Amino acid sequence: MSSGAAFHLPPAFPERAAWGTASKLRAWQQEALDRYLASGPRDFLAVATPGAGKTTYALRVATELLTAGVVGRITVVAPTEHLKTQWADAAARVGISLDPRFSNSVGRHSDDYHGVAVTYAQVASRPALHRELTTSRPTLVILDEVHHGGDAKSWGDGIREAFEPATRRLSLTGTPFRSDTSSIPFVTYELDDEGALVSSSDYTYGYAEALRDGVVRPVLFMAYGGSMRWRTKAGDELEARLGEPLTKDMVAHAWRTALDPKGEWVPAVLAAADRRLTEVRRHVEDAGGLVIASNQTQARAYASLLAGLTGEKPTVVLSDDAGASQRIETFAAGRDRWMVAVRMVSEGVDVPRLAVGVYATSTSTPLFFAQAVGRFVRARRRGETASVFLPSVPVVLDHAARLEEQRDHVLDRRPAGEGDGIGELWAQEQSLLDEANRAEKASGALDEGRFEALESDAHFDHVLFDKQQWGLHAQVGSDDEQEYLGLPGLLEPDQVSALLGERQKAQRRRSPATSGTVAAATGPTPVAAHRALAAQRKELNQLVAAFARQKGYPHANVHLDLRRACGGPDLAAASSEQVTERIATVRRWLVGRR
Repeated sequence: MSSGAAFHLPPAFPERAAWGTASKLRAWQQEALDRYLASGPRDFLAVATPGAGKTTYALRVATELLTAGVVGRITVVAPTEHLKTQWADAAARVGISLDPRFSNSVGRHSDDYHGVAVTYAQVASRPALHRELTTSRPTLVILDEVHHGGDAKSWGDGIREAFEPATRRLSLTGTPFRSDTSSIPFVTYELDDEGALVSSSDYTYGYAEALRDGVVRPVLFMAYGGSMRWRTKAGDELEARLGEPLTKDMVAHAWRTALDPKGEWVPAVLAAADRRLTEVRRHVEDAGGLVIASNQTQARAYASLLAGLTGEKPTVVLSDDAGASQRIETFAAGRDRWMVAVRMVSEGVDVPRLAVGVYATSTSTPLFFAQAVGRFVRARRRGETASVFLPSVPVVLDHAARLEEQRDHVLDRRPAGEGDGIGELWAQEQSLLDEANRAEKASGALDEGRFEALESDAHFDHVLFDKQQWGLHAQVGSDDEQEYLGLPGLLEPDQVSALLGERQKAQRRRSPATSGTVAAATGPTPVAAHRALAAQRKELNQLVAAFARQKGYPHANVHLDLRRACGGPDLAAASSEQVTERIATVRRWLVGRR
């Protein structure tokens, strides 16, 4: 290995540095390296947002330790087969040779290698073998996306057994939390003020800091709702509007109906996303798009829709297909427009040209969402933005609004109802898991013919950017929708906010909210009832969002409280008078007059 190679690492592999970064290491990477070298810890947890350059940082640590003779061997543990190869390729660029094809059945690797790249499952299947390799020479173990060490009890136990004797262990993650209470190996937990055990990192670099430094792209979330109709397993036909307050069961069924490729929602959203990609490619010529699907059947159907829409066959990546990793690499290096995947590209895979995404999956956990959005945030030059199209589902929109928050992994949560605040946190996490489980059951019912999606349509709801909603409801294909889809592909964050504000003002001018001056000059202008009601609903949703932020409640809960207080149907069926009453009520709540 060339020790000099360590001092010429690009800020992020494969040699795609964000605008304005240092020629050697990014500021956070250098700071984390200095902290590591100053303390020389046996265990070190570095938390850095997806796209920030964790691989570069870890390989710099490895190079320093190899050069100093602290370790003589490297083991990288990654979640997937594809990531093993990605790590080996990245390490080769700095003179570290890793064997990504190491086999448990063979149990040895060539002396040409400094070590191996393996998966968590591979280690867990033969922990004694990997313990033997770890003790053969002083070893640095790099645990990539270490939260996967808690995916199964056997995995956690195997990883502890295999790497307990390691000289050094460097743990990395972009999402340092889990939706359960399984402990993560080699992570320190400390008691917080509420008496819960919370994961403690040695260095943290969050999305908000990375966005400030220009290391990651700002993300525009394009939310789409619509009318959904389905038949239950009991034979009843139900209808609801995605985006309006609903029970959890109704949300799950409406959401699954929206994702049905035979309906109108998916084709409309894919068409909108492709228009957005076309606009981005005016400024970023190789920009690509990714559709994340719930299952392989839907992934193939979405790919067929995209082929008909664009005239270009998209890349389809299914985790159990031979050659999936090669297809990802080919797409990453090429200029094709679209890739469709189930879970293969949800975490860790490096395709920096991805700029537009469609979250067409019913998976609702915060961990999966954060990983999925992480595929789009890596910045290559100043001004690049990411656009992710979402269904207007409360839990998904909440994840999007909380993108900049730093979360930790909490153990020993007590059940809800014990009155110390921890129960509420556990109940919130558990509800997300329950909803994901319901989605899985709905998927099975759909496959067995017990649940049938009948029809769906789509409409543009709003853009969510920097925790704010922009835009009024608009018909798919309308000029109002196009105003938001046509934002330039290269914009600074403040320019994004300014342009969104201009688009919203223009849309309001076309809606009933005309200025007093214009009204005085031209006389009263009749306004279509649907436009007036849409403006009222928008105002109500903005007030609900403000109250929800103030109290820390989900938006849907606030809408339900308003219905209880004021009476009447859900928002989709409420009259202008009923919406006006709810607006007045939530305004009173905002000033503490509840």
